[in-house]
Amino acid sequence: MQGLDDEYWVPEHVREWLRSLGFTLPLEDMEPHIRAWDRWMRALGDFYDYRDTDGVGRVYEVHRRSIHPAMRVCREWGSLLLNDRTQVACEDQACTDWLAEWMARTGFLAAAQECVVRAFGLGTGAWALWVDAGASEVRVRRYDARMVVPLTWDEEGVTECAFVTRAFWRGRAVDQVQLHLRGADGTFFSPSESSGGASAAGPSRLTDDESEGTYRIVTACFDRDGNRVEPEGVCPVYETGSAWPTFSLVKPAVDNTRVDMSPYGQSVFADAVDAIQAVDLCYDAMMSEIDNGKMRVFLSDVMFDMERDGKGGRVSIPFGKGDCTVFRKVMSTEDTIHEFAPQLRTEDQARAFRVALQTLGDLCGFGINYFDLENVGYVKTATEVSADNSALMRNIRRHERALEGAIAGICRALLATERRLGVGLPDEGDVRVTFDDSIITDTTAEKRQDMDEVAAGLMEAWEYRAKWYGEDEATARRGAAASGGALDRGGSEPGNAA
Repeated sequence: MQGLDDEYWVPEHVREWLRSLGFTLPLEDMEPHIRAWDRWMRALGDFYDYRDTDGVGRVYEVHRRSIHPAMRVCREWGSLLLNDRTQVACEDQACTDWLAEWMARTGFLAAAQECVVRAFGLGTGAWALWVDAGASEVRVRRYDARMVVPLTWDEEGVTECAFVTRAFWRGRAVDQVQLHLRGADGTFFSPSESSGGASAAGPSRLTDDESEGTYRIVTACFDRDGNRVEPEGVCPVYETGSAWPTFSLVKPAVDNTRVDMSPYGQSVFADAVDAIQAVDLCYDAMMSEIDNGKMRVFLSDVMFDMERDGKGGRVSIPFGKGDCTVFRKVMSTEDTIHEFAPQLRTEDQARAFRVALQTLGDLCGFGINYFDLENVGYVKTATEVSADNSALMRNIRRHERALEGAIAGICRALLATERRLGVGLPDEGDVRVTFDDSIITDTTAEKRQDMDEVAAGLMEAWEYRAKWYGEDEATARRGAAASGGALDRGGSEPGNAA
């Protein structure tokens, strides 16, 4: 179908349009690295598919087997950091309840985990608001580094950004660009005014009074030839009413050492490419050893029936499977059946495979024991995991701090935009995110310790409810008063958390 590509990257006509508005595109410096990380995640490239030459000079294609270690690393980080037990709580309980209902209805957390997987692989991901003004509905869409183009940034972060995706209108593929721009109320920018180049509108139209006002979403569409199109029902400029950025970038807590002062992040496996190669080299060697080490059976001529080939000659009727495990000994009547089984070296290769996996886990922040093949099937408690893998614990905390800001930021923008659409929501106050670390920490033991502190008078009952149930202070105080200050030592939680 027209417009369907194996992979999507920002097309050149969109880049030229953004340059005409006066923007410098940081994507162009990072793109070679992002493309390389994308190929490692998909196990593509010269390392996996290459040509070799045999002894007589014939060239043949070779494919190296892979367990997709780069993708495995990213998926592990996604599952460790986000799941359906992640809670988002506001100071006002009404906002907390509304966010919980919205996340359950839209499946935000499931999609957010996939966003984290791609962001940790390509170095950058994003959430951005998508508004259907006609239906009075706000969604959060996810993007990866291939579709994200920061426009305004400094050491504090990105304040304006563009997102480029592929859409289909009347059966035709179009490139949709959405710019999330900040400016004072009344500042208007229409992308159609700048179709003739920078002189038509000038970059000042994009950044007037950018220290004040709210965010607006500017949408432009282009066909495959780079011509502007205006699909029906698409609002060129939408004022969100949000003083908070209507997008959030998701990046691993890893410094970008590839491009200095870039707004993009760095892949969590950027410094572990050699370990990725080592893992797949060992895996491919081990599988090849097993394949080449199959038993071979050599049969004498007398074991084969003969038949006429229609040309006066006699040929042997094939015997057994045709997978090169049964061979015919020509002109032989002795040892009618001879078996040969090569000695396998899989034990040595398995040791090398284990070392490669340990190295990969260590370089990607999991610790040396995370991917260890020893003690398979031995289930450790969360306390034992925490004690044995302090490196994993430290890195999870670092990534969670970075991820908390992104989640809280997009939730603030979501609430502000919903208010503009008429939803009666109070000010949310502080927004905090509670991650589910029960896999790597002994949450039950922590709850029990807090219960003991409540019983000893070192912690108030409402503080316990606010910490573990995601309630605001007023709701937690009411709940504690209703229960007489007692806590359910079974650890049951109300169902109002996101």
